[in-house]
Amino acid sequence: MLVHAGVFADWFEPLLREPPLARRHRLITYHRVGYAGSTHAPGPITLSQQAAHLRALMRRIAIDRAHFVGHSSGANIIMQLALDAPEVVQSLALLEAALPLPAGSPGRSGILRAVELYRAGDKAGAVDTFMQAVAGSGYRSCADRVLPGAFDQAVADADTFFGQELPAIQQWVFGEAEAARIVQPVLLVMGGKSHEISPVWQQRQDLLTAWMGHAENARGLAERLGAFFADHPPLIAKRANLY
Repeated sequence: MLVHAGVFADWFEPLLREPPLARRHRLITYHRVGYAGSTHAPGPITLSQQAAHLRALMRRIAIDRAHFVGHSSGANIIMQLALDAPEVVQSLALLEAALPLPAGSPGRSGILRAVELYRAGDKAGAVDTFMQAVAGSGYRSCADRVLPGAFDQAVADADTFFGQELPAIQQWVFGEAEAARIVQPVLLVMGGKSHEISPVWQQRQDLLTAWMGHAENARGLAERLGAFFADHPPLIAKRANLY
């Protein structure tokens, strides 16, 4: 089960087409609450609630236990699921988990500027500024090529990301004690060029590596995930919207 990051609802679309995964496993992704075709709910939504939504989806489609792949805030959600319902988690692949940034951290200024733009009513500017802060100035050409229409959808979903998700990440409590409770196999994945964008990515990776002594580190996403899940039967891809 693949749990997408914030901003772009279809982050995992390219991964769903990768042969090392698509040919061997049943891949399930969904739009989290407030994104794309899923219901936009009013009020705060915590990461524990997001984890509960994921558990409810599993019940609805009759999956008792799964491997989980989470990107950024999606990684936070699957870690929370492992804390709240460990019996449903076979393994975790954490793709640059969005551990909360303390004030003054490198890279935080761009995020704060994005929040200011959002509050001023410039949703497109807020999305663009945030994405440049976390993915670099050239992100747009790649996103437009690989995920056509994703930017416009992100602008439409800006209230979810800036109004609900960012506050939930900052309020989330996860440290060494919580990490020690996660005993399932863990794969930590960091982008090959992420360190060129901001030192924050390596800092977060180093923290999780220190907290989760049993975790494996990897680059080369599709191939490494395929190897990580290699002992499990091949199934087919499926999508679901969460209502």
